[in-house]
Amino acid sequence: MQINVKIKRFDPDADKRPYWADYTLEARPSDRVLDVMNHIKWEVDGSLAYRRSCAHGICGSDAMLINGVNRLACKVLVQDLGEKIVIEPIRGLEIKKDLIVDMEPFFDSYRAVLPYFINDDPPPPGERLQTPEDRAIFDESTKCILCAACTTSCPVFWTNGGYIGPAAIVNAHRFIFDSRDQGKLERFKVLNQASGLWRCRTAYNCTEACPRDIPITQAIEEVRREMLWRA
Repeated sequence: MQINVKIKRFDPDADKRPYWADYTLEARPSDRVLDVMNHIKWEVDGSLAYRRSCAHGICGSDAMLINGVNRLACKVLVQDLGEKIVIEPIRGLEIKKDLIVDMEPFFDSYRAVLPYFINDDPPPPGERLQTPEDRAIFDESTKCILCAACTTSCPVFWTNGGYIGPAAIVNAHRFIFDSRDQGKLERFKVLNQASGLWRCRTAYNCTEACPRDIPITQAIEEVRREMLWRA
């Protein structure tokens, strides 16, 4: 099938403002958007810049705005989009070039919630055991691949770049509800700041944008209730 691909491009070193580039090419309905972009870069315009790595929905590096929705380019099929495909960088982060954005503010928020196991008790002779029931409480939030699709779909984040964002809260959830972890109160201090959890307005954009189908809004609500209960 013949498709028209419209990509929003911008090189801060060369362009005064973003512009749209149009590409018309042949594609199979079963091709992924990433296949289409690779064809454009490798065969049509080598100056196009975007991130990609595993191409299997695991690394999360190719998150972008595709036909108005945050998605992973490696997971979306041409047949699900039709003959016209519009691609833009994810919103709320500085554009470095074309579809590449500065992810450091996103990772700063991730690091702020202490996304690692905290337990000062002497290590047991074997593993730190946990029941399947206790594990199930936070199982969904272990699936985050840090693609930023959820955070950059959040209208609060668009207007307030200081907001810690849903991805950071989801990763805090993973440890807050881990029965073996002892860093809950430290994470609460981070989430209780002005730019923290309470900025969430429950828009559900994050849940709809997640390529891993994590119930993000539910996880945020569970953290909110836990914080209120502890208070």
